[in-house]
Amino acid sequence: MSAEPLRPESDLPLPQERFLNREESWLQFNERVLELAEDSTLPLLERVRFLAIFASNLDEFFRVRVAGLKRRMATGLLLRTKSGLKPREELARIAAISDELAKRHAAVFHQQVCPQLAAEGIEIVRWDDLGREERTELRKLFRERIRPVLTPLAVDPAHPFPYISGLSLNLAVLVRNPANDHTVFARVKVPSQLPRFVTASKDRFVPMEDVIAAHLGQLFKGMEIVQHHAFRVTRNEDLDVDEDITENLMQALERELKNRRFGPAVRLEVEDTITPEVLDLLVEELEVAPHEIYRLAGPLDLTGLHALADLDRAELSYRPFVPREAVLADDDIFAALRERDVLLHHPYDSFATSVQRFIEAAAEDPNVLAIKQTLYRTSGESPIVDALIDAAESGKQVVVVVEIKARFDEHANIEWARKLEKAGCHVVYGVVGLKTHCKLALVVRQEPSGELRRYCHIGTGNYNPKTARQYEDLGLLTADPLVGEDVTDLFIHLTGYSNHSAYRRLLVAPHSLRGGLMARIEREIAHQEAGRPARIRIKTNSLVDEPLIDALYRASRAGVQVDLWVRGICTLRPGIPDLSENIRVRSILGRFLEHSRIYEFGLGRRPEVWIGSADLMRRNLERRVESLVKVTSQQHRAYLIELMDVATADTTSAWQLNSDGTWVRHPGEDLQSHLIGTRRWRTVDD
Repeated sequence: MSAEPLRPESDLPLPQERFLNREESWLQFNERVLELAEDSTLPLLERVRFLAIFASNLDEFFRVRVAGLKRRMATGLLLRTKSGLKPREELARIAAISDELAKRHAAVFHQQVCPQLAAEGIEIVRWDDLGREERTELRKLFRERIRPVLTPLAVDPAHPFPYISGLSLNLAVLVRNPANDHTVFARVKVPSQLPRFVTASKDRFVPMEDVIAAHLGQLFKGMEIVQHHAFRVTRNEDLDVDEDITENLMQALERELKNRRFGPAVRLEVEDTITPEVLDLLVEELEVAPHEIYRLAGPLDLTGLHALADLDRAELSYRPFVPREAVLADDDIFAALRERDVLLHHPYDSFATSVQRFIEAAAEDPNVLAIKQTLYRTSGESPIVDALIDAAESGKQVVVVVEIKARFDEHANIEWARKLEKAGCHVVYGVVGLKTHCKLALVVRQEPSGELRRYCHIGTGNYNPKTARQYEDLGLLTADPLVGEDVTDLFIHLTGYSNHSAYRRLLVAPHSLRGGLMARIEREIAHQEAGRPARIRIKTNSLVDEPLIDALYRASRAGVQVDLWVRGICTLRPGIPDLSENIRVRSILGRFLEHSRIYEFGLGRRPEVWIGSADLMRRNLERRVESLVKVTSQQHRAYLIELMDVATADTTSAWQLNSDGTWVRHPGEDLQSHLIGTRRWRTVDD
């Protein structure tokens, strides 16, 4: 087809017309999570888990995104967003949407999930619903295990209002002294170390705050308990460390982490039974605005539902499956990689027998001279870190780039950094001003012939064995010399002082990634205009970057078909005549968190396919070190293209984004069940 001449860039619609609201798009993503909790076709305990995921997602949204908007207002940065709203307008709109979603979340819990759990013999009850024997056991539990860790704090002229830490669950208590009829306010924190839901009897659970509330008389002896109400505060917990003026990044980060819990409040959650008297006191002391108050049917803090979702009730959960071994246990992993690249698709491919085994084998192999690896997030008990420590202690050179600024994993990563340093590893924190988000491992091995050969892993997910069972990710294990040279250059850039930006099979942010993607989009436009086949398909977690969105608009206006598979935030507006009518946006959520990134360009004999760590956000393309690797194996490209074919097919269950910014769920075959059930992914390296 012949494309009409493109309008000049100045003729594009205004930003608020061509970009959707970022914050609303994120909330719509969490709404899709909530729709899974509402989906009666899913196993019941998995719906319980989606309720918990929704709650923890919303917590992070307030801790970071809402907190960021409030910080902009406090510093006087009142510029409108790309969607045309001022920060104050944005906050008001966010509050309205969040309040509606939070109420819907509570309604799903009370009206749908709890009754269905009860029908299966699993009950979440309140104290008044307990039987005599259950109360007797819980009184004993309170006396022996709960009361010793409680610290009631009264407010009077000698005791100021206590500091309420972020995301802590609390009881606001009014206590009257019968001797003088004087009433005081007290706060009792529900310890986070204790179970969120306490076992009252087999498969019957009661919220911890109910157990504490029933025994307040033991905490305030001789006093009359007038009333008590649960509440929860969310605070600004984003960190702000200026690396340019900081001599010791780790020390500065540790100081900032200590200050994190003192951030201003951005949300106050209260049970809808709270009295005006107590609510007014909390509002005054916590300095929250009316739109920051969320009245909900208790119990609050349903993130604790994860524990119930883990109950051993197989008939109420997803059926287990056994991931395949991408490299057979009897095969020498280095010999296998000398023969062929291995494309990994987790969790369908076992992480333990591929990536973890790769690092462990390198640590044990006496012919391995060096291991270099990036760590962004890893597990509490990390076999990857243990292997790196073993390698260092056996005399190998081990270099680890630890990103100690990984949000909400800062404490853990500082501990890992110190542990690695103590073992003799060379630990660096990446490039000043950038987060190191790329997922790379490099093994340098001396072969029996005497030559040095480099083996690499480049992935889309973190080196975390736990999340590798829950996150969908891709990875490439390869001994390709060009990849080895590229990864070597990139590690030199990360650990030394280098402005290297010319890579062979990699695209690397912040130097070449956006430019490389833009060039490939323009190439597809040129193919389309010349009458050659053209296509762009992208799988990413978030699509926010304005220059890339405008490039995709140009491709659409030229007639290029663009298919976008976006899990979360998408500010591109599809389906607008003369702007984006050739762009489709889909989102797939399910059993596993879709986390991989795939970039496919071309429709013909040799399409170009890339995988890697980068989402299409400004922070990823400008303020992080990210990497994409070009997939060169014909079989691997075919697998990834088929994966995109299935994901974008009308017969696959997905949410589709409309031009007005709404998402509509279209029924069909579940992609992840399809991959498990048909075992099509077994053919990746066959």
